[in-house]
Amino acid sequence: MEQNYSVEDLLHLMAQLRNPDGGCPWDLKQDFASIVPSTIEEAYEVAEAIEQEDFEHLHEELGDLLFQVIFYAQLGREKGYFDFSRIVDTLVRKLVRRHPHVFPSGTLYGSRSAGALDEAEVKRNWEAIKQAERTAKGDSGTLAGVATGLPALTRAAKLQKRAARVGFDWPDIAGTLDKIEEEVAELREALARGDTEHAKEELGDLLFSCVNTSRHLKVDPEAALRGSSRKFEQRFGFVEARLQGEGRQVSEATLEELNRLWDMAKGQRPPGAES
Repeated sequence: MEQNYSVEDLLHLMAQLRNPDGGCPWDLKQDFASIVPSTIEEAYEVAEAIEQEDFEHLHEELGDLLFQVIFYAQLGREKGYFDFSRIVDTLVRKLVRRHPHVFPSGTLYGSRSAGALDEAEVKRNWEAIKQAERTAKGDSGTLAGVATGLPALTRAAKLQKRAARVGFDWPDIAGTLDKIEEEVAELREALARGDTEHAKEELGDLLFSCVNTSRHLKVDPEAALRGSSRKFEQRFGFVEARLQGEGRQVSEATLEELNRLWDMAKGQRPPGAES
């Protein structure tokens, strides 16, 4: 049986791709900034495989994501910033530090904890440790350290979660729903005045309020929106296929016809649903 390659083999491969003498021209052109879009894309492909329960290909998508880390490690080594071993070392030290309930001695191979904490206490300790880390970096504010490069929905949820931890939150989901209705009314008012700039602001407030509802439901807003987008694709594909079966394009159908077909599509079972 052929022996599996190791992480060391992957690091060697990456070094050869970036070798000025015979390496890959595309890989040699890349830098930290240029591969960021690929990193984001690979992360979303991992999420998609998990959401679709495509476990047959998940390991491949995880490999593609790992390759992004290996690429950054090679770039860091070339610049003298860091290498893969430092990435791993920093990660392990941070995880040991953030799990004192598992590693009470503060070392990876030290004595293990005899008792188990409940999940709520673990979360409180985790957040306290992370806050101490942020303070050590000079990020003392409640909302400090929430990356601006996150997807907008994800960042909104993280900001709201941070604020909720210090008591700034609706007591229940009813308040978030009322806020959505309030923002819809304000958006209508702005549109009625023809104030497009204010309407843009109100639309953002409406989306932010929807994220708050999602958070109270303990639903990831990005995942919820991706699900709705997939549903839209499936239903629109049904409409398009029906019209193409009649020898027509979507643009040739009336709005009434499209709405009728859309209602038919809503009645269809999604792929993979039990019959």
